[in-house]
Amino acid sequence: MPILSGFEKIVRTCEPLAARTSFRLGGAAEYFAEPETVDQLAALVRRCHEQDVPIRILGGGSNLLIRDEGVHGMVITLAAAAFRQIHIQGNQVVAGGGAHLGHVVSAAVRAGLAGLEPLVGIPGSLGGALHGNTSSRGGDIGQWASAATVMMRNGEILQRERSELVFGYRQSSLDELAILNGQFELEQEDPEQLTKRMQKLWIVKKANQPMSHLATGYIFKNPRDMSASMLIDQAGLKGTHVGGAEVCQQNSNFIIAHEGTSSQDVLKLIDVLRSHVAERLGVELEMQLEIW
Repeated sequence: MPILSGFEKIVRTCEPLAARTSFRLGGAAEYFAEPETVDQLAALVRRCHEQDVPIRILGGGSNLLIRDEGVHGMVITLAAAAFRQIHIQGNQVVAGGGAHLGHVVSAAVRAGLAGLEPLVGIPGSLGGALHGNTSSRGGDIGQWASAATVMMRNGEILQRERSELVFGYRQSSLDELAILNGQFELEQEDPEQLTKRMQKLWIVKKANQPMSHLATGYIFKNPRDMSASMLIDQAGLKGTHVGGAEVCQQNSNFIIAHEGTSSQDVLKLIDVLRSHVAERLGVELEMQLEIW
């Protein structure tokens, strides 16, 4: 059976992906799907599994570089309303994997629920945040997670309880195909005070990031007790560029893609940064950026 048979309404071929990432670079997806329901998603995943078509889930695209040659197989986005629902009851927040992390943070703060506000200003989807255990100086998202609903690579849906969840620095045990939703147990606090704290955190966060209109990406994990951006600065690499790709002056752990930049330019610049930091400072930088 052809891969597209029965899925013509939700699957497109040769879909450009650059505009769906913060770098705004890269080629097209061989197949691109926007399922509208969990059942549609499960049926499509089963079809791909049966026909050995590789699948990738595209979230907010804030931590992703698409190669110039594009992506083989099926790329699925959970942008439909069914995957972006946010429900609050008592001190519990349940949010869809496709929900914007910022929307989840804001909804919790409005409801007077504390815990997630240090993550304000961090782009991307909730599913991506859980998968990579997004963190800030005030903590990480994993410490508040009580459960998650996931979809396996064969289309099976499972519930992961807190006892099954393991979170580390910028990583988690949630490595299934897709995170359909996450559940969080938060702490009640005065909404007005929470809002003020969130606003202050947002101002500080934005002051240390490139301007939002720039095409950028955050590159490396911070080594233990060190800052990747400070290491890059100490290696004398601030402002280094390859083609149209340039190390950000404001925060050296961001790369800016100027007009005319290729994904290959970014990859070459990353290699320059890693090799020079290792040679000059003896530290091996680990990638935070995902590359397809």
